[in-house]
Amino acid sequence: MKYVTYINDKKFEIEIQNNGTLLVNGEVRNVDFLTLDESLFSVLMDNKSYEVVIDETDGQYEVLIQGRLYTGQVLDERAQLLASRSGGVGVDSGEISIKSPMPGLIVAIPVTEGQEVKKGQTVIILESMKMQNELKAPRDGIVQRISVTAGISVEQGKLLVTMT
Repeated sequence: MKYVTYINDKKFEIEIQNNGTLLVNGEVRNVDFLTLDESLFSVLMDNKSYEVVIDETDGQYEVLIQGRLYTGQVLDERAQLLASRSGGVGVDSGEISIKSPMPGLIVAIPVTEGQEVKKGQTVIILESMKMQNELKAPRDGIVQRISVTAGISVEQGKLLVTMT
């Protein structure tokens, strides 16, 4: 089965082979994973172990790995064809809600309401599992609302920042 995955606007073509290996943009990748919780996975890739949190909302995926948050979309061949005929899959306008990918403590909020931010700029620093995770803007925009304050604990899925 072939899939097209967009992670932070970068396109990856992924094909699952019958022997369990993956082809990512034509390169063989040996990947093994174990589900630890509803959205928590242990991933072994190229002899390295990673703890990965994956949250899906309305077809958009948020993947937290090694303290970095990635946003993406996964399309099978049919969905990719439909998206290409309708103008693509990117979100260039409209409101974006940045939610907590896991329970944690808000350490810092380096932006303010009304501030213009660039794609990749840190908007929230969340501490979880003894790691500080920088949640970044998925695209250029303006911070409309900050729904949390530094020092509070949040649950997974809690709305943190809204931007347009």
